[in-house]
Amino acid sequence: MLEAASLPYPHWLNPGDNTWQLVAATLVGLMSLPGIAVLYGGLVQRKWVVNTMLMAFSGFSLVLLVWVLWAYNMGFGPFAHLGPTGSFFGDLVGKPHPIVSHFGEQNQAVSGAQTLIPFHFPTSTFAYFQFVFAAITPLLFLGSILGRMKFKAWLLFVPLWITFVYAVNAALLWGGGFFAQKGAVDYSGGYVIHLSAGVAGFTAAAIVGPRLRRDRLHGVPNNLMLVAVGAGILWLGWNGFNGGDPFYAGVDAASAVLNTNIATAAGLVTWLLADLTFSKQKKATFLGAINGMICGLVGITPSAGWVDGYGAILVGLICSSIVWVAWNTLPRIRPFSKVDDALGVVYTHGIAGLCGGLLVGFLADPGMIEYGVTGKHFNGKGAVSVGGLFYTGSWHQEWEQFLAAAWIICFTAVMTAVILYVVKFVCRGLREKDDTMEIGDIAIHDEEVYPAETFAERVSAMAASAARLVDAAPTPAGTSSNALSRERVGARQGGQE
Repeated sequence: MLEAASLPYPHWLNPGDNTWQLVAATLVGLMSLPGIAVLYGGLVQRKWVVNTMLMAFSGFSLVLLVWVLWAYNMGFGPFAHLGPTGSFFGDLVGKPHPIVSHFGEQNQAVSGAQTLIPFHFPTSTFAYFQFVFAAITPLLFLGSILGRMKFKAWLLFVPLWITFVYAVNAALLWGGGFFAQKGAVDYSGGYVIHLSAGVAGFTAAAIVGPRLRRDRLHGVPNNLMLVAVGAGILWLGWNGFNGGDPFYAGVDAASAVLNTNIATAAGLVTWLLADLTFSKQKKATFLGAINGMICGLVGITPSAGWVDGYGAILVGLICSSIVWVAWNTLPRIRPFSKVDDALGVVYTHGIAGLCGGLLVGFLADPGMIEYGVTGKHFNGKGAVSVGGLFYTGSWHQEWEQFLAAAWIICFTAVMTAVILYVVKFVCRGLREKDDTMEIGDIAIHDEEVYPAETFAERVSAMAASAARLVDAAPTPAGTSSNALSRERVGARQGGQE
């Protein structure tokens, strides 16, 4: 009783780690809502803003329900053992099981990937942190299929995709699965989130089909100020994205945050310089800067706490350069020329995530310690780090990174296609009708982002117009000024009614 009275939380809980993990999760959540909703909402045409925002909010909500009811344990719980222990199918995915009981929420968090050092926070903290990662993934590839996918199809597609694609990839790389055991690493989601989102978005765009021709030719952003707000939330929210993934409020969390911002700045500046030097217009653009920013953010995600500051600069420079070249050349080459990836998710997330993940095998500095040890030296025996080719002379890490990337690309593409065809059958199609796409938000949701006038405003305008007509009318001979004033007041009141 005395111990319980003096310690308001379990002995295994560290309040600093728990607090930072919840704050980091909230920062990541803000990247989705309002970050992605505002960013994508500003980039699309005015007639698609409501649809875009609603798909973001509904997708976020659907993932949370799926996550706590079964998907969290598929990614981070005990393995289902579909084959012998240690085999690919034995360590493929966890058993689907809910975590919403009092025991599930308040017990100490455990994971097959975290056997060296125990978590210092409850399952509810870890589950929410992993949820916001899961939630942002379909919201990212939403950018590939804007302006044509049925809203009902989206509502069915998101839960199925999280269950059969995301949870499997998370288990294999983050939950202690087959690729994790082989040595492949993904610090914060370059593969599990961004490469997967790029592949899924490109596959979905190909199957759903292109936007209307007029929408493709005149797809001008409706509000660059909103784009700036969304992009800014994305950039700073990424501090939680990468800074929370050591799972402890320690040295490596700080390094990951700093490296994230270094790579992002390098990516943005690289894209701007490329536009100024090599583009036809020789002009820097705000949208180009945002693309470079995203390339830096995505590229550093697989390695944020494993590279040093020099490595972070190289990651931003290399990823932004490669994606800039791809952005300006691949749209003229099949199959990219035949697929309407509305916001270029396959470039800024797919290709950038792939490049960032492969760069881990080259640039990871074994001197960057993710988890230290007790004793005199922080990097003494038992410290956890990753070593790339440039530091170790070994290709092993690069080979494991390559194999994991190949799996993510192939599995995600195939399963996304299968799920889409199932959804197409159930929903009797994936696309809105052409007539509906001509109208957009009003036809689908009976709402629009910038309504011209509400009913009350129209009535007020009619009243004002009637009053002006009465005021402008000449005074009949023999009519008193008091009588005329009463008539004008009556006209105003009549118009307001």
